[in-house]
Amino acid sequence: MASPTGLLRLVATSAHLVGVQWRINEDYSRNEHFLKDVNHPLLLEAERQLNDYFGGKLKVFALPVMLEGSDFQKKVWELLAGIPYGKTISYGEMARRMGDTKTVRAVGGALNKNPVPIIVPCHRVIGADGKMVGFGGGMQRKIFLLNLENPKPQLDLW
Repeated sequence: MASPTGLLRLVATSAHLVGVQWRINEDYSRNEHFLKDVNHPLLLEAERQLNDYFGGKLKVFALPVMLEGSDFQKKVWELLAGIPYGKTISYGEMARRMGDTKTVRAVGGALNKNPVPIIVPCHRVIGADGKMVGFGGGMQRKIFLLNLENPKPQLDLW
C-alpha cells in the first residue's frame, strides 16, 4: 500500500496480521511463502486502518496481530502496544518497566525486530534526553510518525 512514509507491504496469515514492512528496509523474499491476495479482508482492513491513522482519524488500531519472537521480545512488544497515541517513553524506562534496567540494549534489539511497526508503535520510544534514536524504518519515518501523532514530540512518559 502507498503511505506518506513510503510503500508498505502488509503480510497476514488467514487470521492475523504478521508484518508491516517498508520496501527499502525489508527483504520481501522472506515472506514469499505467503499467498498473494490483495483482496484478503484482513489486509483490506489493515490498509483502511492505516489510511485512517495517516489521515489523523485513528489513534488505536483494532487488528488481530500475531507476533512471533522470543518471550522477551513478546513482552517488550506487549508493553509497546500500551503506549498511548502521541506519547513517548525512553529505552531506559522501557527496560525499567520490563523489570531490569540492565536490559536497555535488549529492549532496543526487540524494538528493531518488531514485525508490525506503526501498529505496535516502536516509533514512540526515544532517547532519555528526548533525542530521536534508533528506528528500523529509518529516522525520517520515525520523526514523521511522531509529528503526525504530536506536532511537539518530546519525552512524555505515559
